[in-house]
Amino acid sequence: MRRITFCLLLSLLSAVSYAQPIFDTHRSVDSLIYVSPNYLFVDSIALHTGIDSIVHRAISEGAFPGCQILLAQHGQVFYHQSFGYHTYDSMIAVDNAHLYDLASVTKIAATTLALMKLHDEGQLDLDQTLAYYFPYLKRSNKGDITLRKVLAHQSRIRSWIPYYEESQRRNGHYRRKTISQDSSVNYPYRIPGSDLFLHKDYYERKLKRMIKRSKLYKEEGYVYSGLAFYLFPELIERLSGQGFEEYLTANFYLPIGSTSLGFTPLHKYALDQIVPTEIDSFFRMAPLHGVVHDEGAAVMQGVSGNAGLFSNSWDLAKVMQMWLNDGVYAGQRYLSDSVIHEFTRCQYCEQGNRRGLGFDKPLIEYDQIKSSVAKDASPNSYGHSGFTGTLVWMDPDNGLLFVFLSNRVYPTRDNKKIYELNVRPDIHNLVYELLKKQKS
Repeated sequence: MRRITFCLLLSLLSAVSYAQPIFDTHRSVDSLIYVSPNYLFVDSIALHTGIDSIVHRAISEGAFPGCQILLAQHGQVFYHQSFGYHTYDSMIAVDNAHLYDLASVTKIAATTLALMKLHDEGQLDLDQTLAYYFPYLKRSNKGDITLRKVLAHQSRIRSWIPYYEESQRRNGHYRRKTISQDSSVNYPYRIPGSDLFLHKDYYERKLKRMIKRSKLYKEEGYVYSGLAFYLFPELIERLSGQGFEEYLTANFYLPIGSTSLGFTPLHKYALDQIVPTEIDSFFRMAPLHGVVHDEGAAVMQGVSGNAGLFSNSWDLAKVMQMWLNDGVYAGQRYLSDSVIHEFTRCQYCEQGNRRGLGFDKPLIEYDQIKSSVAKDASPNSYGHSGFTGTLVWMDPDNGLLFVFLSNRVYPTRDNKKIYELNVRPDIHNLVYELLKKQKS
């Protein structure tokens, strides 16, 4: 009898300890920890079977060969799983530690992150003009545009420039002082992933000039543009006195413990630890594996403010969680809560533009076909997607972090099935539905 009573008491005590989050599921931890979905009262079976079904269908229909998914609530990681393989030959299975090309997630995880710190320190005025920070734009059509409008994609600046095409003549040969098929003193830089070489002055005399001379759209309104993000590293270096990558590594990636997050991953990682991105059939004419996918970033040697970061989901999530923690991670403050709130709020909602500063936001009016995130993602949520098939999304109202990494452009960027199958929003919607049941 005593044995039964003791076991019953022990069982009750364990249940009380295990059930503790029913009172504090909104208690944030300031660094990521792993917990069972059941610990957060999320139906583990429904979560795993639901995501398995969505992802396996996507892989079987060729949306991408593999992916990584990480989910956390209030700093508690309740799902972290890899699926599929690096490529469709099924030779290397995706592991949680493997790296993906983040594409435009670089805009927030590198460029915006650095600009937030500089603004926090009073070194950057969001309402100053491009001409103030980039004197060579003073006499251009972009001189009077403010940084705020640029970061919110409200600037009238063109979406993009096909740099490799602009460097070619009609006969397909490259123009002088742009790109060469042979290396030399004047062409010392190999374009990552190719046998092409870049002129030593390409950035200063060509790329910046193309951006300066590019036309503006006639009317102001939301148009996504990455052009200024190629210039921001130069500004960050000038204001901080450090190289762009050095500044990010020293102030964020290294102290936060994001060891895989960075540019040019082949300097540190073997090929089998990096997921291939695309087979380039129009510029570099080669498989892109461990080198940046974005052509503009490629002519900047893989380090740009527009694209170029590689990471696994775990290391990327640390930076995202820091934002959700209002600037703190593992006891260290990186940014003020005020700068995070300023950058992540909708800047021009009254003009139909949903964007924050650098960050994407939910559609002002939800559209199931156009949205990359869940219908129930709060208006205060924010994140960014990447052309290669990546997405990060943070919802401070629900404490929810969603990281999705894939190489949907393998073997070609013409593959749009990730959008047609609604893979990412379907996973996101599933999680919100389970969180509703958690609260009930």
